[in-house]
Amino acid sequence: MKCFFLVLSCLVVLSVVSAQRQVTVQEGPLYRTEGSHITIWCNVSGYQGPSEQNFQWCIYLPSAPEREVQIISTMDSSFPYAIYTQRVRSGKIYVERVQEGSALLHITDLQARDVGEYECHTPNTDERYFGSYSAKMNLVVIPDTLQTTAIPQTLHKVERDPLELSCEVATETLQHSHLSVAWLRQRGSEKPVEVISLSRDFVLQSSSEYAQRQSLGEVRLDKLGRTMFRLTVFHLQPSDQGEFYCEATEWIQDPDGSWYAMTRKRSEGTVVNVQPTDKEFAVRLETEKRLYTVGETVEFRCILEAQSIPDRYFAVSWAFNSSLIANMGPNAVPVLNSEFAHREARGQLKVAKESDSVFVLKIYHLRQEDSGKYNCRVTEREKTVTGEFIDKESKRPKNTPIIVLPLTDNWVVKVPQHHQILPQGHLESSISVEVASNASVILEGENLHFSCSIRTVGRQQGRFSVIWQLVDRQNRRSNIMWLDRDGTVQPGVSYWERSSFGGIQMEQVQPNSFNLGIFNSRKEDEGQYECHVTEWVRAVDGEWQIIGERRASTPVSITALETGFAVTAISRTPGVTYSESFDLQCIIKPHYPARVPVSVTWRFQPVGTIEFHDLVTFTRDGGVQWGDRSSSFRTRTAIEKAESSNNVRLSISRASDTEAGKYQCVAELWRKNYDNTWTRLAERTSNLLEIRVLQPVTKLQVSKSKRTLTLVENRPIQLNCSVKSQTSQNSHFAVLWYVHKPSDADGKLILKTTHNSAFEYGTYAEEEGLRGRLQFERHVSGGLFSLTVQRAEVSDSGSYYCHVEEWLLSPNYAWYKLAEEVSGRTEVTVKQPDGRLKLSQAQGNLSVLETKQVQLECTVLNRTNMASQLVVEWFVWKPNHPERETVARLSREATFQYGEQAAKNNLKGRLHLESPSSGVYRLFIQNVAVQDSGTYSCRVEEWLPSPSGMWYKRAEDTSGQTAVTVMRPDAALQVDTVVPNATVAEKAAFQLDCSIVSRSSQDSRFAVAWYSLRTKAGGQRGSPGLGEEEEEGEEEEETPAERTALLSVGPDAVFGPEGSPWEGRLRFQRLSPLLYRLTVLQASPRDTGNYSCRVEEWLPSPQKEWYRLTEEESAPIGIRVLDTSSTLQSIICSNDALFYFIFFYPFPIFGILIITILLVRFKSRNSSKNSDGKNGVPLLWIKEPHLNYSPTCLEPPVLSIHPGAID
Repeated sequence: MKCFFLVLSCLVVLSVVSAQRQVTVQEGPLYRTEGSHITIWCNVSGYQGPSEQNFQWCIYLPSAPEREVQIISTMDSSFPYAIYTQRVRSGKIYVERVQEGSALLHITDLQARDVGEYECHTPNTDERYFGSYSAKMNLVVIPDTLQTTAIPQTLHKVERDPLELSCEVATETLQHSHLSVAWLRQRGSEKPVEVISLSRDFVLQSSSEYAQRQSLGEVRLDKLGRTMFRLTVFHLQPSDQGEFYCEATEWIQDPDGSWYAMTRKRSEGTVVNVQPTDKEFAVRLETEKRLYTVGETVEFRCILEAQSIPDRYFAVSWAFNSSLIANMGPNAVPVLNSEFAHREARGQLKVAKESDSVFVLKIYHLRQEDSGKYNCRVTEREKTVTGEFIDKESKRPKNTPIIVLPLTDNWVVKVPQHHQILPQGHLESSISVEVASNASVILEGENLHFSCSIRTVGRQQGRFSVIWQLVDRQNRRSNIMWLDRDGTVQPGVSYWERSSFGGIQMEQVQPNSFNLGIFNSRKEDEGQYECHVTEWVRAVDGEWQIIGERRASTPVSITALETGFAVTAISRTPGVTYSESFDLQCIIKPHYPARVPVSVTWRFQPVGTIEFHDLVTFTRDGGVQWGDRSSSFRTRTAIEKAESSNNVRLSISRASDTEAGKYQCVAELWRKNYDNTWTRLAERTSNLLEIRVLQPVTKLQVSKSKRTLTLVENRPIQLNCSVKSQTSQNSHFAVLWYVHKPSDADGKLILKTTHNSAFEYGTYAEEEGLRGRLQFERHVSGGLFSLTVQRAEVSDSGSYYCHVEEWLLSPNYAWYKLAEEVSGRTEVTVKQPDGRLKLSQAQGNLSVLETKQVQLECTVLNRTNMASQLVVEWFVWKPNHPERETVARLSREATFQYGEQAAKNNLKGRLHLESPSSGVYRLFIQNVAVQDSGTYSCRVEEWLPSPSGMWYKRAEDTSGQTAVTVMRPDAALQVDTVVPNATVAEKAAFQLDCSIVSRSSQDSRFAVAWYSLRTKAGGQRGSPGLGEEEEEGEEEEETPAERTALLSVGPDAVFGPEGSPWEGRLRFQRLSPLLYRLTVLQASPRDTGNYSCRVEEWLPSPQKEWYRLTEEESAPIGIRVLDTSSTLQSIICSNDALFYFIFFYPFPIFGILIITILLVRFKSRNSSKNSDGKNGVPLLWIKEPHLNYSPTCLEPPVLSIHPGAID
C-alpha cells in the first residue's frame, strides 16, 4: 500500500511537471502577395485552466523592430492600435477559432505595410508561469506580378472543326516560384469545367468530361516559349460550346515544405459557338414478304435515313431472335458469329453493304428453323485523330418476323419403258429429227441450250415422246430428261436433283419442237447430246404403239474453269517512305467472265515473323472480309476488283513500318452448283512481294558548338540546345539533358522532356535535389530548348549537353523515334564569389593604467557580399608565450563567446562588445590588469549562404595588431619624520612618528614597521652627543648597522610580534590616515640609539587582490636616554606631603580623566567600528596601558602597550 501511494504521488508530480505551456506558430518566413488572403495558425498546448484559450496578435515593423504594435485580440475589442482598428472592425482582419487551443489569423486584403515579425501571445491561465507564452514568425509581402493575357473574341465554329486558343502567362517574382496553367470552359451560371491543365509539377491532366479526349490526343496543351500556352481541340462537339479562358496560379514553397498558391489570375474569355450538324438518323427494316417455303431466299434491307451519311461513320449489327448474326463496322467488313459464318462460307448467307444507306442480310436456302424475328441495329461512331472509333448514338427498328413452311409435294419419277417398234407393214413413221445447240464449245458454267426439231411428212399421225441423252467420252449413256406422250416431263435418275433446282429444264416449245436447257454447266456435262424421239399412235384396241424412233445428236466440248488458272502479284513500288502509298496488284489469268467468281485473299507476313496471316479477302460475292489481325490496315487500305477482270488491287495509304513485310496473293476459283452451293475448283498462290517501308531520311542537326560558362554560385545556369534543321515541320523533339562530371564514366540524366511535352526527372536531379531548381523552356521558334538551373551551386559544375530525339507521327498515329543526336558540350564552372574581405591593418600601441578600460576596434573595410555573415574573433599574444590565445568570439548568429584566455584572466565579467555600425566591432576590456597586457588582433571569417541554404566560410582576414601595455600607478610614496632627535630621561617615554608625505593612490593601504638601528660589534654603543652625532654620521657609512624590529603593522591591520627588548612597553597610534606613531614607555639607557620607520604601499588589483607597490624608509631618528641614578625616590618617600601630592591626589583626577577619555573613545569607536573594521582599513588605534603599581616601592604606574591588546 505504501508503494502504491508512492507511485501515485510520483505520477501526480510528473503530471504537474509535464503540464508545460507551449505556444507554436506557423513557421516563417512566409512570402505572400499584395491583395491576397493569408492565414497564420497559432497553437497552444500543455496549458491549465479554461479549455478555451485566448489569442493576441502583435507585429514588429521593420522600421521599429523593438516596438510592439497590437493588431487583434480574442478577449479585448480595444486591443488593436489605431492603424489596425478600422481593418479589424470591417472584418478584413479577424481571428478564427479552429479548436479550443488553436486559432487562425486572417488578413483578407494583404498590404505592403503588413510586412514584419508577427507574434502570437496567449494570456496566462495557469496557476504559475511555466513554459512559453508566445511565438514569432516573419511575413514578407511581395508585389503581385502575375499576368494572364488572352485576346477576347467570339468564334463561330461548326461541329468537328478544330479550335486553337493561346494565353500568355508571365510573372516577375524574384522568389523561386512555380506556375500552373489551366484552360476552363464555362456556360452561363454553370460551374466551370476544366478542359486541360498543366500542374506546377508539369503534369497534364483533364477533368472527367475531357479525360478520354485528352488520352486520344483530341485535346492538347502546348507550351510555346517562356510565356505562351496553346489549347488545341481537334474536333469540336456541341457540348464544347461556351466561354473558354485560361487561369494561372503562382505557387511558392513554404518552409514546412508545402506549396501555397500565392495568387491566381484568369484571362479574358473567348466565346465559342459550335453549330451542330444534323446528327439525327432513323432506321427501318424491310423484307418482301413474311411467309416463305423451305429453300426459298429471303432478303432483309436495313435502310438508314440521315443527313451527310458519306461523311459519317455507322456500324450495323444483325440479330436473329436476339442472337447476334453479324457485325459490320464503318469499313463495311462483316464479322459473323461461328454458326452463321459456316452458312456464309457455303454461300447460303450474305451480309453486305449495298450503299451508304442500305445494308442487306440475305439467306439463300431457308430452313424451317430460320423462322423467327430479325432485326438490325445502327450505331453512329466518331473517329478520333488516332483512327480509333468511339460509339455514339444507337438505334434499331421494330423486329420483323418471318415464317418458313416445309415442302408438301412428293415428286415421283417414272422412267419410260422401251417399246417394241412396229413390224414392217404397219404404219411407218415419217419423222426426221434435227438437234441444234447454242454452242459446241463452251466454258464451264455457261448455259447449254439444245433444240430438237421433228419434221414429219404429211400429217402427224400420233404423239411423240422425247428423251434427251448424254453420251460421254467413255460412251456411257445417261438419260437427261424425258417427255412422255402425255406431255409429262421427268428427269433422269442422275439429273433429278439438278432438275429440282432448275438446273436442267426441258420444254415443248411447239408440237414438234422440244428444247433442253442445261444451266451452269459442268465439265462432266461434256459429250454427245442426243435427242431420241419416239412416235406413238393409238391402236385399234386403244393402246398406244410405237411406230417409229429417230435420233439426232450434237457434240459439246466444255473447257474446265481451272484450265490455265494462274495468279501473279506485282507492285511498282517495292520500297516506300512513311506516309506514302503503295499498290499491290493480283493479276488472275485467264480472264473469266463476271459470272465466274474468284475470291482473292491478300496474305501478309510482317517483318521479323515467319508466319503469314490473312490480311483481307475479296470474297466471291464481291464482299470484303478482313482478317483477325488486320485492324491496323482497315482504315488505310482500299481493295478494288476490276469490273472487266478478276484482278484485285490492294492500295495501302499512309504506310508505316507495320505494313512492311512480304505480301502474297491467294486466288480461289469457285463454281456455283445447281443447288446454289459453291464448290472451290482451284486455288493458286502468287509469288511473294516484299514491301520495304522506310523511315524518312532524317535531316536532324543539333548545334555542336562548345561553350565555356563560368559564373558565381546562386546565379542561374542557362543551357541552350539548338536544333538547326529538322526532317519535318511536324517533328516533335524529346530532349534529354545530361551532365558529365570528371569522376563519372558516363553522363548522368538530369531531365527528360518527351516528345509530348511530359517531364521526367533523372536520377541525378533526384539525388542532388535539383527538382525545385530546374526550369525547362521551349521557345516559340520551336528549335531552341533551354534548361535553366536556378541558384547554381559549386557542385553543379560539370560538362552539360543535350541529347535530342526527333519524333514523327506515324501514319497509324503512333509516335516513332526517327533520329537522335548529341549537342556540343557546355563546360560550366560554378565558383564561389571572390573573397573581397579586407580588414583594417592599422597598428596600434596602447598604454593604460590598471582598472581603466581598453577599447579594441576591428574594422571591416570591404566584404564579399553584404548579405554575408561575419565571425569576429579576438586573439592575444602574451609575452613569453609564442602561441596565441582566444579572447572572445562573436559567432555569425551574433552569439558572444568567451575564449580560453578569458577564463584564465577572469575576463568574463570585464568584456563588452558593441557594433556601432556595419563592419565596425569594438571590444572593451574593463578594469584592466597587468596580466591583460599583450598584443591583440582580430580575425574575421566571412560566411556566405549556399544556394541550398547551407552556410560556408568563404574568406578570412586578420587585422593589424594592437600592443596593449597595462601599467600600475607610478610610485609616489614619500615618508618623513616629524620628531627630531630627542633626549629623554630614564623611565620617561619617547615617541617615534612615521609621517607619509605623499601616496600613489587614494586606494592605497600601508604596512608600517619601526626598526632600531644598532651598530654591530666593533662600533660604539651609547648615546651620542651633538658633536658625536656628526662623528657617528660619518662612521655610519663605514660601520654596518644591526636592524631590530620594534613593531610591524600589516596592510590588513594585523600586528607583528613586539621586539623582545621593548615587549610590553610599546603603544601604537594612528593619528590620521597618513600619520602613525609608536610610543616607547619606560625608556632605559639601553633604548638609546637610532630609530626609523619603513612604509610599504599596497594597492588593490582589478581582481581585488592586494599587491605591494613600493616601500620607503624614513630618515633615522636619534634617541638618547639619560641615566639618572639620583635619590629622588628617597626624597619623595621621606616627605609625606610631597608623597601624597605626587602619588595620591593625581589618581582620582587621572581616573576621572581616563574614564572620560574612554567614554568618548567608546562612542566614537562604535560609530566607526563597522566601516573601519570590516573593510580592513587600519584604525587610529590607542593602546590602553597596563597599570603596574608597586606598593612597596611606591613607584609611579608604568604604562605599557603591546599589539595583542588592540582589537
